Amino acid sequence: MRHVEGVVRGFLTLRTLEGNPLADGDLIQVAHGDRVTSRVVFHFRDGSVHDETVVFSQRRSFRLVSDRLIQKGPSFPTPMEVSIDGTSGRVTVRYRDEDGKEKVADERLKLPADVANGLMTTLLKNLRPEINGATVSMVAATPKPRLVKLAISQAGEDPFSLGSSSHKAIRYVVKVGGLTGLLAPLAGKKPPDTDVWILPGEAPAFVKSEGPLYFGGPAWRIELASPVWPQAQEPATKR
Repeated sequence: MRHVEGVVRGFLTLRTLEGNPLADGDLIQVAHGDRVTSRVVFHFRDGSVHDETVVFSQRRSFRLVSDRLIQKGPSFPTPMEVSIDGTSGRVTVRYRDEDGKEKVADERLKLPADVANGLMTTLLKNLRPEINGATVSMVAATPKPRLVKLAISQAGEDPFSLGSSSHKAIRYVVKVGGLTGLLAPLAGKKPPDTDVWILPGEAPAFVKSEGPLYFGGPAWRIELASPVWPQAQEPATKR
Protein backbone atom coordinates (compact mmCIF):
# COMPACT_ATOMS: atom_id res chain seq x y z
CA MET A 1 0.00 0.00 0.00
CA ARG A 2 1.50 3.33 -1.14
CA HIS A 3 -1.58 5.57 -1.21
CA VAL A 4 -4.37 5.73 1.35
CA GLU A 5 -7.85 5.43 -0.16
CA GLY A 6 -10.52 7.94 0.84
CA VAL A 7 -13.75 9.54 -0.34
CA VAL A 8 -14.33 9.27 -4.10
CA ARG A 9 -17.31 10.03 -6.33
CA GLY A 10 -17.04 9.47 -10.04
CA PHE A 11 -19.12 8.79 -13.14
CA LEU A 12 -18.32 6.11 -15.69
CA THR A 13 -19.36 4.96 -19.14
CA LEU A 14 -19.42 1.41 -20.45
CA ARG A 15 -19.07 0.80 -24.18
CA THR A 16 -18.17 -1.97 -26.61
CA LEU A 17 -14.65 -1.84 -28.04
CA GLU A 18 -16.27 -0.40 -31.19
CA GLY A 19 -17.58 2.53 -29.15
CA ASN A 20 -21.25 1.57 -28.92
CA PRO A 21 -22.75 2.76 -25.59
CA LEU A 22 -23.95 0.04 -23.21
CA ALA A 23 -24.38 1.53 -19.75
CA ASP A 24 -23.86 4.53 -17.47
CA GLY A 25 -21.96 3.97 -14.24
CA ASP A 26 -21.53 5.48 -10.80
CA LEU A 27 -18.62 5.05 -8.38
CA ILE A 28 -19.16 5.86 -4.70
CA GLN A 29 -16.38 5.27 -2.17
CA VAL A 30 -16.25 6.21 1.52
CA ALA A 31 -13.68 5.55 4.23
CA HIS A 32 -14.17 5.13 7.96
CA GLY A 33 -10.90 4.69 9.82
CA ASP A 34 -8.91 1.97 8.09
CA ARG A 35 -11.98 0.45 6.39
CA VAL A 36 -13.13 1.47 2.92
CA THR A 37 -16.41 0.71 1.15
CA SER A 38 -16.45 1.12 -2.62
CA ARG A 39 -19.49 0.58 -4.86
CA VAL A 40 -19.68 0.55 -8.65
CA VAL A 41 -23.09 0.39 -10.36
CA PHE A 42 -23.75 0.19 -14.10
CA HIS A 43 -27.28 0.70 -15.43
CA PHE A 44 -27.55 -0.75 -18.93
CA ARG A 45 -29.70 0.60 -21.72
CA ASP A 46 -31.38 -2.80 -22.01
CA GLY A 47 -32.37 -2.74 -18.33
CA SER A 48 -29.50 -4.91 -17.07
CA VAL A 49 -27.65 -4.05 -13.85
CA HIS A 50 -24.10 -4.66 -12.65
CA ASP A 51 -23.77 -3.72 -8.97
CA GLU A 52 -20.62 -4.49 -6.95
CA THR A 53 -19.82 -3.39 -3.41
CA VAL A 54 -16.41 -4.23 -1.98
CA VAL A 55 -15.27 -3.59 1.59
CA PHE A 56 -11.55 -3.69 2.33
CA SER A 57 -9.13 -2.71 5.06
CA GLN A 58 -5.96 -0.68 4.59
CA ARG A 59 -3.38 -1.38 7.24
CA ARG A 60 -0.03 -1.22 5.43
CA SER A 61 -1.63 -3.47 2.81
CA PHE A 62 -5.07 -3.84 1.26
CA ARG A 63 -7.11 -6.82 2.45
CA LEU A 64 -10.54 -7.91 1.20
CA VAL A 65 -13.20 -7.93 3.92
CA SER A 66 -16.22 -8.67 1.73
CA ASP A 67 -17.45 -8.41 -1.82
CA ARG A 68 -21.01 -8.56 -3.14
CA LEU A 69 -21.72 -8.64 -6.85
CA ILE A 70 -25.13 -8.58 -8.52
CA GLN A 71 -25.50 -9.07 -12.27
CA LYS A 72 -28.93 -9.40 -13.85
CA GLY A 73 -30.68 -8.66 -17.11
CA PRO A 74 -30.27 -9.66 -20.77
CA SER A 75 -26.64 -8.48 -20.95
CA PHE A 76 -25.65 -11.30 -18.60
CA PRO A 77 -26.23 -14.87 -19.87
CA THR A 78 -26.15 -16.20 -16.30
CA PRO A 79 -27.78 -13.76 -13.86
CA MET A 80 -26.16 -14.18 -10.46
CA GLU A 81 -25.46 -12.79 -7.02
CA VAL A 82 -22.02 -13.50 -5.57
CA SER A 83 -21.08 -12.93 -1.93
CA ILE A 84 -17.52 -13.35 -0.65
CA ASP A 85 -16.53 -13.25 3.01
CA GLY A 86 -12.83 -12.50 3.02
CA THR A 87 -12.43 -13.54 6.65
CA SER A 88 -14.17 -16.92 6.70
CA GLY A 89 -13.60 -17.79 3.04
CA ARG A 90 -17.28 -18.50 2.50
CA VAL A 91 -18.42 -17.86 -1.07
CA THR A 92 -22.10 -18.04 -2.04
CA VAL A 93 -23.26 -17.86 -5.64
CA ARG A 94 -26.97 -17.63 -6.41
CA TYR A 95 -27.75 -18.02 -10.10
CA ARG A 96 -30.24 -19.30 -12.62
CA ASP A 97 -29.39 -22.16 -14.94
CA GLU A 98 -30.28 -22.46 -18.62
CA ASP A 99 -33.80 -23.60 -17.69
CA GLY A 100 -34.33 -20.59 -15.44
CA LYS A 101 -34.17 -22.63 -12.23
CA GLU A 102 -32.57 -20.94 -9.24
CA LYS A 103 -29.40 -22.63 -8.01
CA VAL A 104 -27.11 -21.98 -5.06
CA ALA A 105 -23.41 -22.84 -4.83
CA ASP A 106 -22.12 -22.38 -1.29
CA GLU A 107 -18.48 -23.21 -0.61
CA ARG A 108 -15.74 -22.36 1.83
CA LEU A 109 -12.46 -21.62 0.08
CA LYS A 110 -9.03 -21.11 1.54
CA LEU A 111 -8.61 -17.51 0.44
CA PRO A 112 -5.08 -16.10 0.30
CA ALA A 113 -4.31 -12.59 1.52
CA ASP A 114 -4.02 -11.28 -2.07
CA VAL A 115 -7.63 -11.89 -3.17
CA ALA A 116 -8.38 -8.96 -5.48
CA ASN A 117 -12.13 -9.11 -6.20
CA GLY A 118 -13.31 -5.52 -6.57
CA LEU A 119 -9.80 -4.22 -5.83
CA MET A 120 -7.95 -4.39 -9.13
CA THR A 121 -7.94 -0.65 -9.89
CA THR A 122 -6.90 0.17 -6.31
CA LEU A 123 -4.03 -2.32 -6.47
CA LEU A 124 -2.80 -1.06 -9.85
CA LYS A 125 -2.72 2.53 -8.60
CA ASN A 126 -0.41 1.34 -5.82
CA LEU A 127 2.02 -0.62 -7.99
CA ARG A 128 5.37 1.11 -8.34
CA PRO A 129 5.93 2.03 -12.02
CA GLU A 130 9.38 0.41 -11.97
CA ILE A 131 7.86 -2.96 -11.02
CA ASN A 132 6.91 -4.96 -14.12
CA GLY A 133 5.09 -8.05 -12.93
CA ALA A 134 2.85 -9.16 -10.09
CA THR A 135 0.32 -11.89 -9.32
CA VAL A 136 -2.88 -11.77 -7.29
CA SER A 137 -5.76 -14.16 -6.67
CA MET A 138 -9.42 -13.84 -7.63
CA VAL A 139 -12.60 -15.79 -6.92
CA ALA A 140 -14.26 -16.55 -10.26
CA ALA A 141 -17.93 -17.54 -10.45
CA THR A 142 -18.21 -20.04 -13.31
CA PRO A 143 -20.92 -20.15 -11.77
CA LYS A 144 -19.29 -22.52 -9.26
CA PRO A 145 -16.81 -20.47 -7.21
CA ARG A 146 -13.19 -21.21 -8.09
CA LEU A 147 -9.94 -19.56 -7.10
CA VAL A 148 -7.77 -18.41 -10.02
CA LYS A 149 -4.55 -16.46 -10.38
CA LEU A 150 -4.21 -13.15 -12.22
CA ALA A 151 -0.84 -12.27 -13.77
CA ILE A 152 -0.20 -8.52 -14.10
CA SER A 153 2.40 -7.07 -16.46
CA GLN A 154 3.18 -3.72 -18.04
CA ALA A 155 2.70 -3.17 -21.77
CA GLY A 156 4.31 0.27 -22.12
CA GLU A 157 2.92 3.79 -22.00
CA ASP A 158 0.11 5.18 -24.13
CA PRO A 159 -0.31 8.94 -24.71
CA PHE A 160 -3.61 10.74 -24.24
CA SER A 161 -4.67 14.36 -23.92
CA LEU A 162 -7.00 16.44 -21.79
CA GLY A 163 -7.68 19.68 -23.60
CA SER A 164 -4.27 21.13 -24.37
CA SER A 165 -2.48 18.95 -21.78
CA SER A 166 -0.66 15.79 -22.85
CA HIS A 167 -0.18 12.79 -20.58
CA LYS A 168 1.05 9.21 -20.68
CA ALA A 169 -0.72 6.33 -18.97
CA ILE A 170 0.84 3.00 -18.05
CA ARG A 171 -1.04 0.14 -19.65
CA TYR A 172 -1.28 -2.94 -17.46
CA VAL A 173 -2.29 -6.30 -18.90
CA VAL A 174 -4.12 -8.69 -16.55
CA LYS A 175 -4.16 -12.34 -17.65
CA VAL A 176 -6.26 -15.07 -16.07
CA GLY A 177 -4.20 -18.13 -15.13
CA GLY A 178 -4.83 -21.36 -13.28
CA LEU A 179 -7.60 -22.35 -15.67
CA THR A 180 -7.16 -26.12 -15.58
CA GLY A 181 -10.58 -27.70 -15.82
CA LEU A 182 -12.37 -24.41 -16.46
CA LEU A 183 -12.32 -24.21 -20.25
CA ALA A 184 -14.98 -26.87 -20.78
CA PRO A 185 -17.73 -24.95 -18.90
CA LEU A 186 -16.78 -21.89 -20.95
CA ALA A 187 -17.36 -23.70 -24.25
CA GLY A 188 -13.66 -23.68 -25.06
CA LYS A 189 -13.35 -19.90 -24.86
CA LYS A 190 -10.26 -18.53 -23.17
CA PRO A 191 -11.13 -15.44 -21.10
CA PRO A 192 -9.77 -12.32 -22.81
CA ASP A 193 -7.07 -10.28 -21.12
CA THR A 194 -8.02 -7.10 -19.29
CA ASP A 195 -6.10 -3.91 -20.10
CA VAL A 196 -6.10 -1.13 -17.51
CA TRP A 197 -4.61 2.34 -18.06
CA ILE A 198 -3.29 4.14 -14.95
CA LEU A 199 -1.94 7.70 -14.89
CA PRO A 200 1.17 7.51 -12.66
CA GLY A 201 2.51 10.24 -10.38
CA GLU A 202 2.00 11.67 -6.94
CA ALA A 203 -1.74 10.92 -7.18
CA PRO A 204 -2.22 7.94 -9.55
CA ALA A 205 -5.56 7.84 -11.34
CA PHE A 206 -7.63 5.36 -13.32
CA VAL A 207 -8.02 6.38 -16.98
CA LYS A 208 -9.80 3.45 -18.65
CA SER A 209 -10.02 -0.34 -18.86
CA GLU A 210 -10.93 -2.90 -21.50
CA GLY A 211 -11.97 -6.35 -20.37
CA PRO A 212 -14.90 -8.62 -19.42
CA LEU A 213 -17.36 -7.77 -16.65
CA TYR A 214 -18.16 -11.43 -16.07
CA PHE A 215 -16.13 -14.61 -16.40
CA GLY A 216 -16.11 -15.69 -20.03
CA GLY A 217 -17.79 -12.49 -21.23
CA PRO A 218 -16.73 -10.13 -24.03
CA ALA A 219 -14.28 -7.28 -23.54
CA TRP A 220 -16.00 -3.96 -22.82
CA ARG A 221 -14.49 -0.50 -22.29
CA ILE A 222 -14.90 1.53 -19.07
CA GLU A 223 -13.97 5.22 -19.13
CA LEU A 224 -14.58 8.31 -17.07
CA ALA A 225 -17.72 10.20 -18.09
CA SER A 226 -17.88 13.90 -18.89
CA PRO A 227 -20.86 15.93 -17.62
CA VAL A 228 -23.37 17.14 -20.19
CA TRP A 229 -25.04 20.42 -19.26
CA PRO A 230 -28.32 21.69 -20.70
CA GLN A 231 -27.95 24.54 -23.15
CA ALA A 232 -28.35 27.96 -21.58
CA GLN A 233 -31.75 29.40 -22.28
CA GLU A 234 -32.21 32.84 -23.75
CA PRO A 235 -32.95 35.42 -21.04
CA ALA A 236 -36.60 36.37 -20.83
CA THR A 237 -37.47 39.65 -22.58
CA LYS A 238 -38.48 42.37 -20.17
CA ARG A 239 -41.88 43.85 -20.82
